[in-house]
Amino acid sequence: MAKEKMEEKEIKPEEMQLDDAARVKVLSPGMMVAKRFFRNRLAIVGMVIIICMFLFSFLGGALSPYSESEVFYTSETMLKDYAGATAIDQYLFVVKPGEALPKDIYSKTMIAASTNKFEFTSRDGNNYRLEPLGEEVYVLYARVQTGPKPKDVEDVEIAIGSLKSFTTASADMELSYDFCKGALSALASGQESFSADGADYKMEAAGNHGALIMDASGAETAFVSDMNINPVNSGTYLSPGFKLLLIEMIEQEKDSMSVTEDDGTEATYLLQNKNGQYLVRRNQETRIIDSYAAPSPEHVFGTDGNGMDLMARLMYGGRISLLIGFVVIAIEVVIGTIIGGIAGFFGGRIDNLLMRLVDVIYCIPSLPLFLILGSIMDYYQLPAKVRIYTLCVVLAVIGWVGIARIVRGQILSLREQEFMIATEALGLSTHRRIFRHLVPNVIPQLIVFASMGLGDVILTEATLSFLGMGIKYPAASWGSIINAVNDVNVMTNYVFVWLPAGMFILLTVLAFNFIGDGLRDAFDPKMKR
Repeated sequence: MAKEKMEEKEIKPEEMQLDDAARVKVLSPGMMVAKRFFRNRLAIVGMVIIICMFLFSFLGGALSPYSESEVFYTSETMLKDYAGATAIDQYLFVVKPGEALPKDIYSKTMIAASTNKFEFTSRDGNNYRLEPLGEEVYVLYARVQTGPKPKDVEDVEIAIGSLKSFTTASADMELSYDFCKGALSALASGQESFSADGADYKMEAAGNHGALIMDASGAETAFVSDMNINPVNSGTYLSPGFKLLLIEMIEQEKDSMSVTEDDGTEATYLLQNKNGQYLVRRNQETRIIDSYAAPSPEHVFGTDGNGMDLMARLMYGGRISLLIGFVVIAIEVVIGTIIGGIAGFFGGRIDNLLMRLVDVIYCIPSLPLFLILGSIMDYYQLPAKVRIYTLCVVLAVIGWVGIARIVRGQILSLREQEFMIATEALGLSTHRRIFRHLVPNVIPQLIVFASMGLGDVILTEATLSFLGMGIKYPAASWGSIINAVNDVNVMTNYVFVWLPAGMFILLTVLAFNFIGDGLRDAFDPKMKR
């Protein structure tokens, strides 16, 4: 037992020899700094947060199934404009095959119908004649000179015109000239049937505005009406049955009507009269952007106003925000160290000149500069990557002055110490004396300043993106994600859109400040409060 106590006494630190390897290890400055840093719980928390942010942004972005600009859609039943109808007020012509209409036929027909003068000369110098076939139905003849005498004229039928339009039973069906002429003649004379192209057709009147034409078997062939009925969407085809329904709604002054569609579903049509122009609306299955979708298993953070996955945009936005911080700080450290080191070492006129340059940079108003720069980039419509590089350069150019002053102040105090006198006596070059002996002694202060400045750079980038002067759509950064929420209604009702980005900025800036405080306390324990 006594022997064990003696062995314990022999290994006490105060009785160790000065050249003991373990004592040298304990007194190593780097190990002491690291030990003090890792004892700081807040600094460790900051390190964990930053590591998580990098994993989320870079690893998460690589594993994410969505890109930052992928738009998602959803289907929704909504009331939309379906068709429009208005009375035909201009004569429509069906042209006989192989013939052509004069360019001013429409105006000439209107004049002839109102003045009952049915012979006219067109702008091309040719003579034409209109023959009334019934009320508001005219056959157009071209008067062809067949001999030298004025009476040697032959009328050649070229078209038939009316204030009515035809709709076929199917989109790919075409109506012949004889069919249209027979239908218009029968409608004008009040007949219920007609023959064309060797077939018989029946006509069923649709009120005062049209008629449904059926073949001998009773199948719908066409619909003729004095109303111009067109779909809102070019890809929609309006059948004769629908137009007949619409004519009935207009004549009966109904606001709505329920109809069983061909597929057996029930559809309700709403009719609005706007000064003689009728608008038909109905519920339609519509593919829309899935904007402001609530968080779900498919979209963990939901979607933004453009229908993009917020989690993917937060990941890719984190890359930009974090990289901008590190790139800007790296450029600031390089420029500030060089300028500050030269100014502090040489002093005199060089110091005054460089410090005046620092003062000038300090006096540059940053916000107006960013406003001007943002306007220039918007004018030239620079791509997102160019904006990022430009933003990094500008932030670094106006941000290195603080580091330059810190380095200058430290070197002014270090250059008069004994180790610098020794370097001068050894004849070392100025470059080696500054960057091999003076600057390394300033590195602890640079590390602290840089770690705490990272948060400021990220905040600056977020502010500029929020103001619309930073990263532009479709590229994402945490600041631009918040900038997308520029509506009070969205900000209050869709908190999930902007809150995650705001929390990421808060946590990242806070983490860098924790790390900066931990490094400051580790390098200089006397500053610890």
